[in-house]
Amino acid sequence: MDFKSTLAALLATVMFSLPQGASAESRAAELLQQLQSAEDSTAAARLESQVIDEWSKSGSPSMDLLLKRGNDALERGAFDEAAEHFRALSDHAPDFAEGWHGLGLAYFQMERLGPAMDALERTLALNPHHFGALRGVGAVHEQTGHPVLAYEAYQRVLELRPHDEDVLSALKRLEVEVKGVTL
Repeated sequence: MDFKSTLAALLATVMFSLPQGASAESRAAELLQQLQSAEDSTAAARLESQVIDEWSKSGSPSMDLLLKRGNDALERGAFDEAAEHFRALSDHAPDFAEGWHGLGLAYFQMERLGPAMDALERTLALNPHHFGALRGVGAVHEQTGHPVLAYEAYQRVLELRPHDEDVLSALKRLEVEVKGVTL
């Protein structure tokens, strides 16, 4: 009798947790679709924030704390500290894309472009629609003298978030180098 009660409780827990995970993923997908067709930069900024909020849900309070500490350190410019938090996060939750993205940002700020690219590529392997990681990939390629690859990455960002003024500027800046001058 005790075993049956435990099994029933376990099954109920699993059944209730499955739709929540699926609904969180579908919520992010729905928000991404809305972001792609946002009418103006104000609507896009609101939707982008909501997408990032969905992506930042690890499902673990301790992992969420590491993410918060890493992001806080990034904001303060404490890049070594941020990298420590994000390394711990990616070690403990290797399938959580935001940990890798934060690590990529920290490494980029430390001008460690190889490790930054590795972390950003891991982010994209876990979340191919991660516009922040794509933007970072573009920046790394631009820094390392690969304008065509940077241009392609920035174009992919615009497919996901068409109102990114910084990316539009980067594309304009790289266009002559990538496409040449029309006579």
